[in-house]
Amino acid sequence: MTDHPRKSTVAAPGSPGFALHTLGWRAFQDLCAAVLREVWAQSVHTFADSNDGGRDGAFYGTWQQPPDPIGVQDIPDGPFVLQCKHTKKADTTLAPSDLDDEFAKVQALVERDLCGSYVLLTNARVSGTSEATIRRRLLDAGVAYPLVLDGQWICDTIATHQRLRTFVPRVYGLGDLSQILDERAYTQAQALLDYLREELATFVVTDAYRRAAQAVQDHGFVLLLGEPGIGKSVIAATLAMTALDAWGCLTVNAHDADELVRHWNPHEPNQFFWIDDAFGSVRHERHLTDNWARRMREVMTAVRGGAKVVLTSRDYIYRDARRYLKESTYPLLHEQQVVVDATQLRSEERRQILYNHIKLGDQPREVRSSMKLHLLEASDADSFYPEAARRLGLQAFTRHLRLNGRGIGDFMTRPSDFLREVYDGLDPDEKTALALTYQAGECLPSPLDLDSAQHDVLNRLGGTTAGVGRALHTLTGTFLRHGSPPGNDTITGWSFRHPTLQEGFAAFLATDLNLIQIFLSGQNWRTILSRIDCDTGNQAGTLLRVPPSLYPRVIEILRIADQGTRTDWLDQRIWHGFLASRCCDEFLTLYIQAEPTAIDRLTRFGSFLNVVDEPQVLARLQQAHLIQPVHHQRILERVTELAVESPDAGWTWLPEWEVLLADAEREQLLSHVKQQLPSRFDQILQDWRNDYNPDKTDPQTYFDELEIELNNYQKAFADDTDAISVIEYALEKMNEAIWAIDVEYVPQDPHGEAPHSHSTPEDAPHERSIFDDIDDD
Repeated sequence: MTDHPRKSTVAAPGSPGFALHTLGWRAFQDLCAAVLREVWAQSVHTFADSNDGGRDGAFYGTWQQPPDPIGVQDIPDGPFVLQCKHTKKADTTLAPSDLDDEFAKVQALVERDLCGSYVLLTNARVSGTSEATIRRRLLDAGVAYPLVLDGQWICDTIATHQRLRTFVPRVYGLGDLSQILDERAYTQAQALLDYLREELATFVVTDAYRRAAQAVQDHGFVLLLGEPGIGKSVIAATLAMTALDAWGCLTVNAHDADELVRHWNPHEPNQFFWIDDAFGSVRHERHLTDNWARRMREVMTAVRGGAKVVLTSRDYIYRDARRYLKESTYPLLHEQQVVVDATQLRSEERRQILYNHIKLGDQPREVRSSMKLHLLEASDADSFYPEAARRLGLQAFTRHLRLNGRGIGDFMTRPSDFLREVYDGLDPDEKTALALTYQAGECLPSPLDLDSAQHDVLNRLGGTTAGVGRALHTLTGTFLRHGSPPGNDTITGWSFRHPTLQEGFAAFLATDLNLIQIFLSGQNWRTILSRIDCDTGNQAGTLLRVPPSLYPRVIEILRIADQGTRTDWLDQRIWHGFLASRCCDEFLTLYIQAEPTAIDRLTRFGSFLNVVDEPQVLARLQQAHLIQPVHHQRILERVTELAVESPDAGWTWLPEWEVLLADAEREQLLSHVKQQLPSRFDQILQDWRNDYNPDKTDPQTYFDELEIELNNYQKAFADDTDAISVIEYALEKMNEAIWAIDVEYVPQDPHGEAPHSHSTPEDAPHERSIFDDIDDD
């Protein structure tokens, strides 16, 4: 294994500094509590806060001596109070007079035997003279053990305690990362920060983040689920930043399972793989799920070897994808031990998220003052999305917003409606800039170099080249992001700031027939088919919905696409996926009329049925009443052949075959397998052995697909003991073949142990509103 420099290699000398003054009073209070939990291993309770200008917070508890020295001085067991003093001004010095009110409170606590030790934490500087005065006054008030810790002590503690940074990841954006990361990790961290800087400034450590971090530590794998706009990608990116720091991991932002396996290096165990929208960005993309199912054993081999993997997916996409995954390959996925729902947010988390976005947005003070009374109710809305909270903090999205309870509440619960109004109110250059970005797909390259199709968009929308250039810069930070997409540093340019902004713009485009025609004329067929929707229904996931009047244009594109897809597997998946999931009956009827031989080609599907997609298209055509008896007979003959020769049991459980096969035909197929498999299996097994290549995979992985098919048959035969005996015989013969190959698969032991964790106590209710200082400058 190659040795690399670790975090002892520091790029920048001197004492570390973090911009703690940019934190709100509540965020600083949470940081102080994290110091107690993560550094000193103390459990604390929260005092009810009084309204004192947003600089205060207090905790109390009974001190328990931690196993390791705390690095300042011993504090005896017994009651203690932690007092937090936060200032929003940089380079401020705390004076004893700033604590006059606290000294009186302390004396009352001492008299009630609630304060033997008193710890003051502040982000301000504290001079030696002031510290001596504060300590003396605390002693005079009856405190037995006073302790004063200033902003530099907190910065030093952040720099020397990685676990603290893991659970307060906002600090990554507050200081010089070269103070805490080695040179190798620093380079990647800077690239991540370019993507994450704004998100880290408003990031809130939620229960979902804690569970995800713990799952990565314990199992090396986590799947983050949630609705669009809930913050899954931000959690994943923050975990990537933490992985650089906590485990020295090199981060790879892969696009799919194939790319993960391709980049995995068994000689570099500390790798962190982050895959956004693992099973599709807007709709379930079957080929992505099939890749995960096919590669899952290799992915888990990487995890057992020390790699860490984070996947994200919209919840409705994962529900569709889950039935195609080989959960038996990774039981934790089935047992939900590594699946984290990011949608569930506690009230305190919602309020802190909303506070951060409003406080750090660009709303003027008078607007924040008008919002202030309604923010608590807005944070408790039934549908709360962090992305909607971000937009509420920005003037670009709220120009026509009524600043009352109903207006703000509607904005939070119906963000798509307001977004359409915002797009409609943009000037021609801004609309053109967004249309060009949408048309470009992943990224609109910078600097602009427009082709003829882009000039067509420019002319039809009334924009100018110079005006669009200015608009792109104006829209950056609100609607757009400028930089390299994660994992692709070969291109720099503009992309949508959030997927829901891109989907909202697609909905806006769909209202203008002229704009849809521009899109259909200016893209290659792969981009068009992956982005449009010819289904008049209202399915989850917004694509560019094409009206029936333009169906002939799309069919012309499909016919051209079909000529080039017949030898390329991925092209076929795009083409078939469109027909199977995004077309209404009217469209499919017109398509078959224009391309009458299409069904014949679809009936020549191969094995295995859980990865080929022609049956999905055929099932959709069956639902549209376009499958003729002659086609059905060919489908039945083909699946009968594959059921034994492969053997292929996909027809017993895949939903498309519930549409394609009648009950009597299913019973006939089961009887055929029961009769033919015993006599054919020795030859089938020999064919599998002949195709085995020991240089490509281990025997267990190679035979995994065969084992799954046999197990599926075992389930399908239910209580037929004779048939089950046939399958058990086949499984026994298969295991003998694996043993005979004499190439043993031994998974590596996990590297290291997960660090000890402490549970996070629930905060007690606060009398003081978190939004108390939202309108302070």
